[in-house]
Amino acid sequence: MEPFKFKEFTIHQDKCAMKVGTDGVLLGAWVSLEEHPESILDIGAGTGLIALQLAQRSSAETIDAIELDAAAYEQCVGNFEASPWGDRLFCYHAGFDEFVDEMEDKYDLIVSNPPFYAEDVSSGDQSRDNARQSSSLPFDELVQGVSRFLTEDGNFAVIIPYKEEGNFIDLAKNVDLFPNRITRVKGNPETDFKRSLMEFSFHQNKPYIDSLIIEEGRHQYTKEYIELTQAFYLKM
Repeated sequence: MEPFKFKEFTIHQDKCAMKVGTDGVLLGAWVSLEEHPESILDIGAGTGLIALQLAQRSSAETIDAIELDAAAYEQCVGNFEASPWGDRLFCYHAGFDEFVDEMEDKYDLIVSNPPFYAEDVSSGDQSRDNARQSSSLPFDELVQGVSRFLTEDGNFAVIIPYKEEGNFIDLAKNVDLFPNRITRVKGNPETDFKRSLMEFSFHQNKPYIDSLIIEEGRHQYTKEYIELTQAFYLKM
């Protein structure tokens, strides 16, 4: 498995069930850093991609990540150490429920590209299935934990299937988290929306909603997608 080279860092992913994908890159590029977070938490870090993107984009002193899968955790640590920002990045080998029980820290920004195949899909690869299935990190458990770790004026950003958007907003509302910004993503102009990028906070206001199309045609990326991701992809 070839490493995935970005402009300022490289992701080794041969031990990791979930490889570098568009969802992670999108979230890491889309998250707002306008409030200059000092501390960031990435829940379910996988290869460490999103945490590394945020290290590149921000001057946050503390960027913590949590990863349950042992092989992915090792890979994440290796990717952190090999990056230019190793001194700001730290990965915990834990499940989110353990982390919630044991940690007291608060974070200005929390991000997650959670597993979200709620249907029981089996690819025959146990670690890949665990990484993909929401049973290993249910959305309600995610938002409850986030509400404990988020600072009063902090933001929480997530990418989920578009069809889950309403359900996720309801779960977040139960813990006083409200959507501030939503970008609905589709692969090309002809297809339905596939993903929702969502940013929540404890402040209720009318969310800013827009959409993003990735490609006009095969490998013809839209101007918006290029602008969003060109700080990372080598060929953009």
